[in-house]
Amino acid sequence: MGGFSSCGTKAIGRFLARSAAVGVVLGVMSGVTMAQVSGGGTVTLERPAEGGLAVSPRPRPNPATPPVAPASEPAAEPTQPETTAPATTAAAPADATQPTTKRAKPPRDPSKGAVTNLPIPRYVSLKGNEGNARRGPSLTHRIDWVFTTSGMPLRVTAEHENWRRVEDSEGLGGWVHYALLSGVRSAMVSQERAEFRMKPNPSAPVMFIAERGVIGRLLACERDWCRMNVQGERGWVLKTALWGVDAGEILE
Repeated sequence: MGGFSSCGTKAIGRFLARSAAVGVVLGVMSGVTMAQVSGGGTVTLERPAEGGLAVSPRPRPNPATPPVAPASEPAAEPTQPETTAPATTAAAPADATQPTTKRAKPPRDPSKGAVTNLPIPRYVSLKGNEGNARRGPSLTHRIDWVFTTSGMPLRVTAEHENWRRVEDSEGLGGWVHYALLSGVRSAMVSQERAEFRMKPNPSAPVMFIAERGVIGRLLACERDWCRMNVQGERGWVLKTALWGVDAGEILE
């Protein structure tokens, strides 16, 4: 199975222009990555082009609706005088059933998802080419971000019914419907350049080099190394060069 392309996202609203003094960049590196085999067998994946997640246009605020005063003040409910129940002299039957106390539920493990009972946080990937990240877990909440790269790694931080709160490597995201997510694991190169080697050994031959933002599918992970498929090229890379896998995580 082939690997994934580099991370890219499309804007659904206007970008804020970069300021010379103070600016906020709304986006991450994205673009198409091409693999080229040299005569020596080394493949260099070019740096992705500029782009990224874009903030959606802000909806217009609804005009404030002034509260409507009631036509008349409701009459106060008559208070009933407290009455004392008459004392009973007859003893309760011996076989009377006693009320059972409801057993309290044990506290929920915060390291597990409230819906799936899977670890929180954990990593997933975007299933299709587009995924809306909303401000809350329902279709009535506004869309803050749109993920537009199939296979990009995302971190799940919370669950609510059919919704998962996710974030990307920059911490941007929101609530995404679970149907838009996949359990297939991927990772993104987080260093300027990452060397993919033939074996999980720093002295092993370099198979190819990938630059920051390149995304590939995780095939296996050991304590310090992960084997990945990047656009058909396979190799071992140090975990410290990736985002989308935990330091002590083992994948087989």
